[in-house]
Amino acid sequence: MSEQDTPPGTKILIVDDSRMVRASIIKHIRGRFEFREEADGEAGWQALVVDPSIELVLTDISMPKLDGYGLLERIRESKLSRLQHLPVVVISGDEDDAARERARALGADDFITKGISATELLARLDSLSRLARTRRELEESRAALARQQHTDTVTGFMSESMLNWHGGQDLPNAREMPGGISAMVIEIDSFLNIAERHGQKVSELVARKLSRILTAKVRQEDTVAQLGPGQFAVLSPHSDTLSCCAFALRLQKAIRKLVMTYREERIRISVTAGVASSAADGMTSVSHLVGIAVKRVEEGKRRGGSCVVSEHGQVDDEWVENKLKQMVSIDQMLARLRMGDTTETRERLSDVIATLLPLLELIESELHCGMPIDALAVYRSDERAAQ
Repeated sequence: MSEQDTPPGTKILIVDDSRMVRASIIKHIRGRFEFREEADGEAGWQALVVDPSIELVLTDISMPKLDGYGLLERIRESKLSRLQHLPVVVISGDEDDAARERARALGADDFITKGISATELLARLDSLSRLARTRRELEESRAALARQQHTDTVTGFMSESMLNWHGGQDLPNAREMPGGISAMVIEIDSFLNIAERHGQKVSELVARKLSRILTAKVRQEDTVAQLGPGQFAVLSPHSDTLSCCAFALRLQKAIRKLVMTYREERIRISVTAGVASSAADGMTSVSHLVGIAVKRVEEGKRRGGSCVVSEHGQVDDEWVENKLKQMVSIDQMLARLRMGDTTETRERLSDVIATLLPLLELIESELHCGMPIDALAVYRSDERAAQ
């Protein structure tokens, strides 16, 4: 077997309480594999949970805190599919048949002795590495096929590829839409932890529950799609940042009231939302707009989750209320102007423009009468920035 047969970048987790054993194994595999080492089963398990790049486990049996049997059992019973089928090699004694039989019953893929030669060790690891690579490629193929499907099998929502196609049909008109077009990305907080703790079926139920709430609350002209596990996108035409933020905040409140029960344990969920709009962020494509919203979800997660983030940063109900207060009553302004009172209108001219701008955009898009929409929009922004 040539060195080129080894999958590039294959990472092995070595779990053994003997520093000398770990050092001996590392000496044999250095240059052929990446590696990570831990001194006990519990530390090894934590490494597996947080490090998705690990593709193979090499573990001793007798260790403190959590022995090799316990580690192997956790791996095979994990709710995370990437761990369930991870190749595991057990380090055992030459004549320890009972230990080998128990490890095999728990799902061990192979066994080595502590005095194994470098040639034999590399041959075993090469074989299992190819197995890990084949499984990974199969999962990637399944994921690619799922992305090509029109709807998600769990929620029934449009797929990401279909969302991009659907949004692309509206793209030529997006810049002329009153209010433009906005994208919201909504992600269930700690969704992977829910899957790990309660299993895939429970996490799917949580995602389905959120999808039902979304379906009940979005407008008929909005488009909802599933981007990934626990992550949804809403494409909303004729909507600006303010209306989308207000929607996301209302959705958060509805989700906070939701309590699910599984095996007598109460499960509460929260969501983080990112908002992007063509008016504020520009729009070269639907995926570009959604990508901005995804980045704002990531920012919200860094802030601790359960929040809404737009181009203004984290927003809340007070921010929405203040923005709404800035919107003026056009009827009142017209009545004052008819009475010859121009003072308040002049003082709040930027707010008047902001309130009227969607109407003016619609008029211009229909009549093409040469209204200076861009100049008015800049004036509104400059005035508000000065305030």
